[in-house]
Amino acid sequence: MILLAALLMTSTAMPSPTCQVWQREQAFARSVREHDAAAFRGFLAADAVFDANGGHPLHGPAAIVPAWKAVIDGKGLQLDWYPAHVVTSADGRLALSSGPYVMTTTGKDGQAHTVIGRFATTWRRGRDGAWRVQFDGGDEGRPADAAALAAFDRHRDAPCPEAR
Repeated sequence: MILLAALLMTSTAMPSPTCQVWQREQAFARSVREHDAAAFRGFLAADAVFDANGGHPLHGPAAIVPAWKAVIDGKGLQLDWYPAHVVTSADGRLALSSGPYVMTTTGKDGQAHTVIGRFATTWRRGRDGAWRVQFDGGDEGRPADAAALAAFDRHRDAPCPEAR
């Protein structure tokens, strides 16, 4: 009987908050890779702020989703990212996820230009228990070389470190 109870507890145990955010960040990136605007919007808090570290932050899904339409559609710009580090607050309500991104655009010369950089996303757990993006931003990136792109591809789908 004790063994059965232990098995049931193990099979229904929730991932840690860190791993929940790790998985949400991966799913958030997948929504862009799969061009799923509805899924993308579902990750946003009602008062989310994008380009939070830039000169023209976007406030709320009504501003963010249209501004990101080309990114989500993958037209003229391809963006991918994944978490490399997640830390949660002591109360389990806030989390910071950060890691690399790769962005490819087509220049006026018709050539593809790829940069690699770092992003940071602040997640907030809602009353319903779901983690949603509160703040999102990233750096300008730098030209990507073959080694950096290969490393990015190797680590894209890595499991949460706590789950390893």
